[in-house]
Amino acid sequence: MYERFYRLRERPFALTPDPDYLYPSRVHREALNYLRYGIESHAGFVVITGAIGSGKTTLLQTMLRGLDNQTTVARVMNTLLDPRELIEAAMIDVGLDPDGKSKPALLKTFGEFLVNERLAGRLVLLVIDEAQNLTLPALEEIRMLSNLETEKSKLLQIILIGQPDLRDKLDRPELEQLRQRITVSYHLEPLDAEETAQYINHRLARASIGAPIEFPRPVTDRIHARSGGVPRLINVISDATLVFGYGEEKYDVDAALIEEVIADLDATGVLGPRSNPERHESVVPADPNLMLRPTASPVAALRTAEDESRARAIAEREKIVAQREIDLAAREREVVEQRRVLAEQYRLLKSQPAVAAMPAPPPVAAPWQPAAQTVTPASMPVAVPAAAVAAATMHAPQPQSRPVPPAQRPVAPRPPAFKSIHVRRRPTMWRRIKDTLLGAAEPVLEDSL
Repeated sequence: MYERFYRLRERPFALTPDPDYLYPSRVHREALNYLRYGIESHAGFVVITGAIGSGKTTLLQTMLRGLDNQTTVARVMNTLLDPRELIEAAMIDVGLDPDGKSKPALLKTFGEFLVNERLAGRLVLLVIDEAQNLTLPALEEIRMLSNLETEKSKLLQIILIGQPDLRDKLDRPELEQLRQRITVSYHLEPLDAEETAQYINHRLARASIGAPIEFPRPVTDRIHARSGGVPRLINVISDATLVFGYGEEKYDVDAALIEEVIADLDATGVLGPRSNPERHESVVPADPNLMLRPTASPVAALRTAEDESRARAIAEREKIVAQREIDLAAREREVVEQRRVLAEQYRLLKSQPAVAAMPAPPPVAAPWQPAAQTVTPASMPVAVPAAAVAAATMHAPQPQSRPVPPAQRPVAPRPPAFKSIHVRRRPTMWRRIKDTLLGAAEPVLEDSL
């Protein structure tokens, strides 16, 4: 279009990530050095972040161009994938066929490929662009892939490139293990006013056939003020400036032309609202379940002050109700604990012996004791002849072979509780012999027979 008018070989401000037009600014040089260090040192994860349009992809293309033939690169550009699809995309990029295989079979095939590459002296590099769109399960799957290693080094080198919200995802507690494996990390800052002027004129010089056209410093300062130092927006404004200058046949770009260009781009919405270089909002939420939730209605953005006040009042009431529910639950727990204590006390009282609860029995009178007997000459024993004793022994009944235990013997009835005065007669000879042979107890009172 305007290449011949400005004596250019091609359009210098195309939006494609062409490494030939990479301006080696301070931040881009540092980022490129970090990438090379991470690859050459076989470090863990390498993370490069930057604002939208900050030149991350161009930087990545420049890094890949500088690799030798001893590096095998698996590059994943579309990151709206689940964990299994992420593995399949990496396998397809290195020439493996994942069709019809289960996930364990995929991991086995991929692991064997990494081992064979290491035996051949080649390094396998997995580069994931737009990594901010990865969900937490996908990021965890990437961490599991990094476990493929030998005793000396990793079999797979992983580079994550994304927008600033990638760092927010990596800071989540669920990804603590992945975050600890990051050894190289760098963030691309926007260009300042001086770097913006050098960036624009560097691209013009790269595309020029003869003497290059240059943008004056007031023009580059105005472009920097509107673009915020973001390289992609700088390209959009600079390309539109060349188009407007070609249409008005202006070879020299001045402040009036740049003001006209910016006003037209703002009116048509090409530039859109001023970009935030530190945006922390991802297209895909960290939790994939949030994708299934319905989005808010556009009417919600137009609520009046009355709606806002009503919403706050409802929120306060909900807090009060929630606090009351917490108090009620605490009271219920106290009542349950009191019931439990009472039941335990009742059980202990019920399990005590019944004797402890009975009243003490009344005192029992002492048993009756026979009066002491006075031995008189009449009651003294009389000598018995030996012949009589022998005869009594022959005719007396034999004792039982098994004596009756004392506990089973009949107990003599207790005499009445009164004292009687009596004179005990001397027992006869046959009674004495009978008592001696049979072992019968001598009664306390004996009849006069």
